Amino acid sequence: MFERLEDFCKRKEDLEKLISDPKVIADNKKYQEYTKDYALVSEIAGCYQKYRKTVRQIKEHKELLQEQQEPEFAELIMEELKNLEEKKNDHEKKIKLLLVPKDPMDSRNSIFEIRAGTGGEEAALFAANLFRMYQRYAEEQGWRLERLSTNATGIGGFKEIIFSLEGQDVYKKLKYESGVHRVQRVPVTETGGRIHTSTATVMVLPEAEEIDVEINPNDLRIDTYHAGGRGGQHVNVTDSAVRLTHLTTGIVVQCQDERSQIKNKVKAMRVLRARVKEKLEQEEQKKRTQQRHSQVKTGDRSEKIRTYNYPQNRVTEHRIGLALYNLTEILDGDLDPLINRLITKDYEDKLVQYGVPDTGASK
Repeated sequence: MFERLEDFCKRKEDLEKLISDPKVIADNKKYQEYTKDYALVSEIAGCYQKYRKTVRQIKEHKELLQEQQEPEFAELIMEELKNLEEKKNDHEKKIKLLLVPKDPMDSRNSIFEIRAGTGGEEAALFAANLFRMYQRYAEEQGWRLERLSTNATGIGGFKEIIFSLEGQDVYKKLKYESGVHRVQRVPVTETGGRIHTSTATVMVLPEAEEIDVEINPNDLRIDTYHAGGRGGQHVNVTDSAVRLTHLTTGIVVQCQDERSQIKNKVKAMRVLRARVKEKLEQEEQKKRTQQRHSQVKTGDRSEKIRTYNYPQNRVTEHRIGLALYNLTEILDGDLDPLINRLITKDYEDKLVQYGVPDTGASK
């Protein structure tokens, strides 16, 4: 770790020379790139320099303590040593935090896709419960939710619902929701009172911008058709529904919620762009490392990340072995107890992944 920190100090000196170079200043793109790097590097280097200074002070105070004959002065030195050790620990924690690379997607808005898995109508009702949970959480966070595509059932469930969330740190907080969610309860359609197990899949994608993914119009097939509905005024008699097929990746997106074909196409493109970006990133990541947590995309019960057990009022987060007995509150949008623990676990994993030790920084 300390070799890396020394490299940051050297990089800081190099960047200081670069951002003061008239040639770099004249090149706005390079200047912005270097100043952005300098902001991060200088923060890490500055924290490390404070850490080294504190370590030197601790060493000096320990040497002074060994030479000290007066108990009164020795007590003062020991008190100062205690304060310096606390300061050193604070510097260590900050350095570790700065050394873990930030996910550049954390500040992005997100595209959510919830699909009913195993369990028929009960799975569709559970998908609707999950949608309501995220809707409530978004309201508490002050985020904006927009439905992009829905496939509803007759008794209030969703075979599929796709929506966007816009606001501060949406992806940072909710990216861990991707995977299979399992519910154990007595369905409303069950007359015998037996507990059933059903699943729904959740996919969370950072919303892609046009500059992130360039979709060639020649690689896109656009089909229009009559939107489906439940009869009467709900049936659209014009070809307003849109289906987009990305020929390169085989990804298909369709949208029929809006009465306008143009609006449906715009919504479908938002979803398509996010899916294409995710697919390309996953393929690239597979070439570099196998450490990335892949998102589960099937409705198989064995690939669960979380279980919602109604009889026991329990929610079990399987990835971190956490059980909370406040299912009702969680389904009402109180997700922070889960989210905060998942963020902490991810941070701890990254400390190991990037070779940042938990101890030993006092060398």
